[in-house]
Formats: sequence, C-alpha cells, structure tokens
Amino acid sequence: MYRFNDFDEAFLRDRVSRFRAQVERRIDGSLTEDEFKPLRLMNGLYLQLHAYMLRVAIPYGTLNSAQMRQLAHIAERWDKGYGHFTTRQNIQFNWPRLRDVPDMLDALADVGMHAIQTSGNTIRNVTADHFAGAAADEIADPRPVAELLRQWSTDHPQFQFLPRKFKIAVSGSRHDRAVTRAHDIGLEIVEKDGEIGYRVIVGGGLGRTPMIGKVLRDFLPQDDLLPYTEAVVSVWNLLGRRDNKYKSRIKITVHEHGIAEIARLVEEEFQQIRPGFAGLDRDFLSHIEHFFAAPALSEKSTAPNDAAYETDPVFRAWADTNLAAHRHPDHAIVTVSLKKHGGTPGDATAGQMRVLADLAERYGHDELRISHEQNVILPHVHKADLPAVHAALKAADLATANVGLVSDIIACPGMDYCSLATARSIPIAQQIATRFENLKVEHDVGLLKIKISGCINACGHHHVGHIGILGLDRAGVENYQVTLGGDHTETATIGERAGPGFSADEIIPAIERLVLGYLDLRESRDETFLQAYRRLGPAPFKALLYPEAKADAA
Repeated sequence: MYRFNDFDEAFLRDRVSRFRAQVERRIDGSLTEDEFKPLRLMNGLYLQLHAYMLRVAIPYGTLNSAQMRQLAHIAERWDKGYGHFTTRQNIQFNWPRLRDVPDMLDALADVGMHAIQTSGNTIRNVTADHFAGAAADEIADPRPVAELLRQWSTDHPQFQFLPRKFKIAVSGSRHDRAVTRAHDIGLEIVEKDGEIGYRVIVGGGLGRTPMIGKVLRDFLPQDDLLPYTEAVVSVWNLLGRRDNKYKSRIKITVHEHGIAEIARLVEEEFQQIRPGFAGLDRDFLSHIEHFFAAPALSEKSTAPNDAAYETDPVFRAWADTNLAAHRHPDHAIVTVSLKKHGGTPGDATAGQMRVLADLAERYGHDELRISHEQNVILPHVHKADLPAVHAALKAADLATANVGLVSDIIACPGMDYCSLATARSIPIAQQIATRFENLKVEHDVGLLKIKISGCINACGHHHVGHIGILGLDRAGVENYQVTLGGDHTETATIGERAGPGFSADEIIPAIERLVLGYLDLRESRDETFLQAYRRLGPAPFKALLYPEAKADAA
C-alpha cells in the first residue's frame, strides 16, 4: 500500500494545525456555527443528530495493521469504544467532542490517515474493489489508479467548490464489486488488443433521483486517465446547476444535456488540457505501482484447511459463505462479517479492530480491506491458516457465516444518528437478521442482497438491493417502501418500487413473506432471488408482499 512521504506528512500536519486554530475560535465564540461549518466539512466533521461525527477516509478501502490499531485507539480514547464502517469504505466516529477532534486528526496523521474530502462539495474518498490485488478474476489491481486519483483530487484548486459532491470508483475485475455504475465516474479496467485501459462511465448515482451511469468512453488509454478525468469534472463544474442542490449532481447534467453532448464537450476540454500533463501522470502512476507489489505468498500444504472442512460443520459453513477465490489456488480471500445477527451493520469495537489487525499481521501480509458492504477483508490468507483465523474470529465474535446472505444487510445509521434521516434503519436491519436466523433458512435462501436507507439520500444503497427498503416519514409515522430487482454489479439495475409502504410493525413480516415465497417460486436452489425476479417479473413478488390485494381481486 502507499506510504506517505515527507511532503505528505508536512501537508497533513499543516492541515491539522490550521483546523486546530479554527476549532479554538469556534469554542471561544470567534466563529459562529455558520462560519465554522464549511471549515469543519473540509476536515470531515459533521454535526449529527446528537453529536459531532468525524468521517475518516480509508482510500480505496486499504489499511494495514498499524492503521487499524490506531483506529481502535481513537475509538477508545475519544469516542465510545467502537467505529462504524460505511458504504464509502470510510470509518465514522459518532461521539467525539469538538475540542478533541484536532487530537484525533493528529493521531490519524501519525499513521498516514486523514479526514480530508470525506465531506463537502469536493471529490470524495476514491473507492475500489475490496478484493483488489487478490481476486481470481482480476485484470489489473485498481488501487494504484485509485491512489493516483486520490493524490490528483486532494486539494485540487479547481475542484474545491463543485456544484455538489463527486464520487469516483475503480474496478479491476470482470465482476464489478465496486458499484461503478452508481458513481459520478466509474472506471472499469479493461483490456483491448493486449493493452490495458479504462471504460469510463459517468452520470450514475442514487439518492432522490437514482440513475445508472452511461458509458462515456468504451476504451480510454492508460496514459490519458488524469487529463480525461479532469476534463469530465471540469465540464460538469461549468455546466452543473448551482440553483437547485437536488439537480446539481452530474447525473442530472448528463440527463439534461444527453450523453452525446457531454462526450463532445469532454473531448474538447480533454484535447485542450492533455498537452499540459506531458506524461507526468504516467510517471507518477509508475512510481505508485511499486507500493502495490504483490506479496510473496507462501507455499505449504493446505491439509489443515481440508481436514477442518471435512470434520467441522461450523468451519465449513463459514468457509462456504465467507471465503472467495484468490488468484493463487492455495490462498483464499476472507470476508469478516460485521453483521452479527442482531448487531449494528458495519460496527466494530476497538477490541475487534485489534483482533483484525493481529490476524492481518500474522496471517494476511499486513493487509486489510473495508468493503462498501460494510465488512472487513483479509485479502491474502493461506488455506492452511484458515482454521486458526476462524478460531480467532470466533473468539472475537466475528465469525458470523452470512456473507452475501439475508442478514448481510447494508444499512445506513438512520434516525438513530443522522439528522437527515426520516426513519430508523438499524433496528429494521437487526430485526430482519434476527428473524431469519431464528427461521434457520438463510443458507437455503442463498445469495440475497438487502439494503436499507433511512431517507431518500440512499446512503444504504437501497435502490440497487435485490430487496431495497427505504424509510420515510408519513405524517410523523415511519413508513418503509420496498423496491425489488435492484443490482449493483456489472448488470446494474435500479430496483422497482413494489407498492405502498409498510409500517415499522409490518415491514418484517412483509420481508419474511417475500423471501419465503421466493423459495417456492425458484426453479432450483441454484436460481437466486434476482434471477427468479428477472425471469418471472414483479407480479408474483408483489403478490407475496401484498396478499390482501390478491384476496380483494378474487
């Protein structure tokens, strides 16, 4: 992973020093909250429902053990002993005191971390495939590109006051695990005639107007990445609406002007600015790539794993759900679920963070990843070490065998924390997970992505869930709408609203009817919920959600 140099270190320390002075001025009353707001947002500090919240960047989801331990230390010293991992591969601390935030930022800088551009109308944390550098289906590791984009976008003088926030995701595999089509810019690494380049997708996004991105360039040569990306953002910066924040994202700009016109304008801008880069970006990328050299993987027998898989049903259940294919057949990618049944999705205690750091250091080449699905990944674990890893996770209450299943739910903080939320998300996720754990059917159900948002801003990605749940306020009462058939992968689709919403008391039975009814609708155990929905269409699934409508029709 990338290591900060002297320039990076000096930049961070100066940034923290300036913010420390701003915090002192806010505390002594020299700055009003309105004056302080843009300053704190530039440093990742939000004012939530009950307290300040500090959002820390984890660029492209990659951490080492020292950084994870520092996050644990910060959680214990300045928060309530836990952190919340988000769908942007960040971590949030929900209870800091304002006067402590500069000390938290200094502690982050000690390990090469920061909270810059995790908020505000700037280019946000660049995300990537959480299996990067390890996946069996990978064309190229997307993290060097993501790091290049991070360095280019950080404090970019032209892009600090954009019409709205701007999000970039990079995928290097044939299977899209980075939700590239729901980003302002999605970059897919592709190969054409032996040359590596990028498919550029623009205008994706969720929120109040969900849209799937459109292909702007089917193949962009590697050397053109930065000037072309800068051209895209520059065109939007000029065209993007500032009169209405609900129409300011690039997805609306693309919709209003059309992809052909946007492509023409971007190409014009690209041709103008391209000579100014003069290959320097390619030199930087070559330098960055050295930091992401593949680890030296060990060669040893997989017998311990084979024996445990044959004799231990608990280990076997975990292996079947939480392991993914590694590019080296004697290794595995381990996804550690932060979705214990009845727990808060994405939360990890300081103690659990330290366990994960220890495991990465001992068994995982000192690498950890955070997924947009709010889980933690050990990307390089030899199969011989899997029984030991599982045992340690079990002791730390981190061995839930549910990755990709009903209870592996994405959920935003909702009304328990967020001042924008209109309904609770966390209790609904907890109740769904607990209900299906009690029914003992989620392994039979198989792959099923449930995503929950507590308001139309869609931080829980409900639009691209196989089953999406959106919490709204209806005359002071929480109401939950259901969408069906969403997909965040390379076949991305926005889910369709099923019908009227459900009360908080009704939503769990409704989801139970839907999921159990799917078991009768599928052609075989191999047909997933999404496949069955695409084959049959919405009608039989709506009938499961609204049986009274079927009865009335009869």
